[in-house]
Amino acid sequence: MKRIPLSLKVISIAIIIILGVGLAMIVGWIQFQDILINFVAFVFGLVIISFLAVVGAMFIGMFISHRIFSSREFTNFEEEMLKMRRDVEDIKKKIDKMDMED
Repeated sequence: MKRIPLSLKVISIAIIIILGVGLAMIVGWIQFQDILINFVAFVFGLVIISFLAVVGAMFIGMFISHRIFSSREFTNFEEEMLKMRRDVEDIKKKIDKMDMED
């Protein structure tokens, strides 16, 4: 049986605490009148959100790089663009050849 990583437990607990404090503020059980407590709660939330944003960005980067490197062949769109490029080059050569004849 797999063990749950400690980092996942810590992040889950932090998210639950943030959600719990937010819910308690909405319901009215907690009222932040003290500036210091409000500042600490803001910094705590900011740190957790920043950490989750960095982790999410890393996962998105890994996903995109995996998709780029896993496909070794050209997609249909890319093949069509390469064919179109060849056609344009052929047309340019024909036009240059016609200009040379005139």
